[in-house]
Amino acid sequence: MSSDTQSTSLRSVLVVWAHPEPKSLTCEFAGLASRTLQSLGHRVLHSDLHALGWKAVVDGEDFQQRANPERLSVAVESGHAWRTGTQAPDVQREQDKLMAADAVIFQFPMWWFGMPAIMKGWIDRVFALGLAYGYKSAGNSFRYGEGGLAGKRALLSITAGGPEADFSPRGINGPLEHLLWPITHGTLFFAGMQVLPTQVVFGAGRLCREDAQAAQQRYAARLERLFDEMPIPFRSQNGGDYPDKHVLGADVAAGREGFSAHVVERGEDVKTLIVPA
Repeated sequence: MSSDTQSTSLRSVLVVWAHPEPKSLTCEFAGLASRTLQSLGHRVLHSDLHALGWKAVVDGEDFQQRANPERLSVAVESGHAWRTGTQAPDVQREQDKLMAADAVIFQFPMWWFGMPAIMKGWIDRVFALGLAYGYKSAGNSFRYGEGGLAGKRALLSITAGGPEADFSPRGINGPLEHLLWPITHGTLFFAGMQVLPTQVVFGAGRLCREDAQAAQQRYAARLERLFDEMPIPFRSQNGGDYPDKHVLGADVAAGREGFSAHVVERGEDVKTLIVPA
């Protein structure tokens, strides 16, 4: 074993995937990720959501000892269950894996411009108040780059049915990074994670064998750099670019609006970046 492999052998990676067909490209890529990461000396944790029979809907059954039995507030009960150790057993198991992981890979097909409901339900139930948001009961003080999941890496590995042109800056579907913004920025970076550029296979339903093999090779190469790649340079909330913690300062990203204003451009002052550990 090389010295480089030995230096990363204690890393743990959680692979979470969602597809009802075990022979799907999604499941194949989840298996590829597991094999590749293990060959590099990493410890791999698995969450095959359909095989787990994952319950996707948050409801009162998630909270075994209610803080308020009269009215269900998901945020309040989520935080209470997290603090008191009264999570539903399936949620607790997934949280244990999440907290043990140095990186999390989300493998899924893009359905209706987002992740499948079962994976969204995994996030809804596992990303508890006090764990992924509301860190240390600090309200809005710790979010977008800080919080309970800070220091962990995240990678979306997706399959998309449409061709790459559809997801280009002027493509009919809109830019891929904009479509995924609610996940990459609004969920993962919000909880403090370092989010890597998305790994994507376009035209997934029409791949020939040669194209599928090439896509697998590209993915394996990305996985080898999982802990070396620079994350998307989102601006952290507490890094100085948001003087009131809500809106960019007038001198920051002048003339830019929308999603792109919240990403540091090449050559720009990088004081707000969350750098890899």
